[in-house]
Amino acid sequence: MFELLKTDSQTRARLGRLTTAHGVVDTPVFMPVGTQASVKALDPRELLEMGTQIILGNTYHLNLRPGLGIIRAAGGLHQFMHWNLPILTDSGGFQVFSLAKIRKIKPHGVEFRSHIDGSLCFLGPKEAMEIQRTLGSDIAMVFDECPPHDAPAKEQRLAVERTIRWARECREQPRADGQKVFGIVQGGSNAALREECAKALVEMDFDGYAIGGVSVGEPEPEMLKAIELTEPHLPATKARYAMGLGTPAQMLELVARGVDMFDCVLPTRVARNGTAFTRHGAFGLKGGAYKADFRPIDEDCDCFACRHFTRAYLRHLLNVNEILGLRMVSVHNSHLFLKIMADARAHLAAGTFAGFYRGFIANYTPSAKVLAQRKAVTER
Repeated sequence: MFELLKTDSQTRARLGRLTTAHGVVDTPVFMPVGTQASVKALDPRELLEMGTQIILGNTYHLNLRPGLGIIRAAGGLHQFMHWNLPILTDSGGFQVFSLAKIRKIKPHGVEFRSHIDGSLCFLGPKEAMEIQRTLGSDIAMVFDECPPHDAPAKEQRLAVERTIRWARECREQPRADGQKVFGIVQGGSNAALREECAKALVEMDFDGYAIGGVSVGEPEPEMLKAIELTEPHLPATKARYAMGLGTPAQMLELVARGVDMFDCVLPTRVARNGTAFTRHGAFGLKGGAYKADFRPIDEDCDCFACRHFTRAYLRHLLNVNEILGLRMVSVHNSHLFLKIMADARAHLAAGTFAGFYRGFIANYTPSAKVLAQRKAVTER
């Protein structure tokens, strides 16, 4: 499934190729998030024009709405949403543990209340794999337990034990034709737990491996640590996926640490609040400073929004709640995330990735929150 084409001589970055039932994916890759069978504010044509290779769907949400009966009748998720390229589906484990306020963990899954109507639901390895089989995704994720980043050591230990046991159950379930399955490594920032979980999953010989339990509210240094503790225990011959990450700079930091695949809701989520990403950091377009700013969002960007609209116009649209405003910022942000990964692939192929990566990080200003987290670590 995964072919390692080249490794960077100065970092752990990798150039690869992932072959799925619905096409080939070049890595490193950013995967736009289509939780409920749609990438928010974007249509398939726009995604294709940006160079999107693969998108995400979500087991938990799609099982609740529209339900498997509708998707089965439509002929699967690809047909239902008219997307003919690869799809990866999350197993729903993160949503069960983050959205369900009332839940009971049982040996073979979790009983919980729907966040929509409070109805009683159950999701475990068997159910998660059955749903993903019906969805017909190219890559299915195992059902895991994702505890909070600050969970006590005992809770982290139990989560790893369940994750390993549930992964084994997922491994035994039938799959859709051509469907691949990735294991998910948990363990927080505990080196021993990360190693234990990774080695147990590698023994099961999954088609790829995700690093879970990151981007769950932990400070950036802790997130990087979790990746660094996990990556050495994953096989070089399989794809590596950091779940739920991150900003442009964070993605490149993780590419340099040997990660191949990323997904994140940030490009469209923050766009709805008027925040635009650039290669130098993010900024809010709604501010008065942009009222008469007739430059594009990013003068170095060739996305549709930057080629046709000014900051002043987009600011106006956002402030009067015109849908076109949030759509165009979503277009820009998504295009940027995809382009940065395309640039990373080009530099890896040319042998110039290290310089590209260091230059990007040096010129990128993180958010005030991230800067405060870094400062707290250095002052310890």
